[in-house]
Amino acid sequence: MKFWLILWAALFVWTVQVSAVEPDEIMQDPALEARAREVSQDLRCVVCQNQSIDDSNSGIAKKMRILVRDRIAHGDSNQEVKDYLVSRYGDFVLLKPPMNAKTMVLWFGPALMIVIGLVGIVFYYRRRSAQAAQGKGIAVPLTAQEQARLDALMKEEGSDK
Repeated sequence: MKFWLILWAALFVWTVQVSAVEPDEIMQDPALEARAREVSQDLRCVVCQNQSIDDSNSGIAKKMRILVRDRIAHGDSNQEVKDYLVSRYGDFVLLKPPMNAKTMVLWFGPALMIVIGLVGIVFYYRRRSAQAAQGKGIAVPLTAQEQARLDALMKEEGSDK
């Protein structure tokens, strides 16, 4: 029972999302800070790649968080802040990039790689089974005794007809 309680507590602590925002970055106005957090949750850390800049401890993420807060403090809307960062880093900076010609690889690349892998596996096993059915394509010459027996069988077969 104690083991399960410790395991549950460890899983709970592990799954709690930790924010990397440092106290010196937090804006004085709670409404502006909430907007900054909202925008930061939608932006990808260009170093970590699977974390938002709000969750990343990298130096570039900190600079991006400060940039977001500066833009919001100067009166930019949330979309204007995102557009500014997209103009600097490209669509890759968005955790949910838009579907367009430039981002097709981001959207369909993983599925395409899985399909290519599955097709490769199917071809590999088909070829392998075909080789096994053909005895792997290796012709072994008959011994003199086997050749004589084959000739005798062929003559018998020919005389019956």
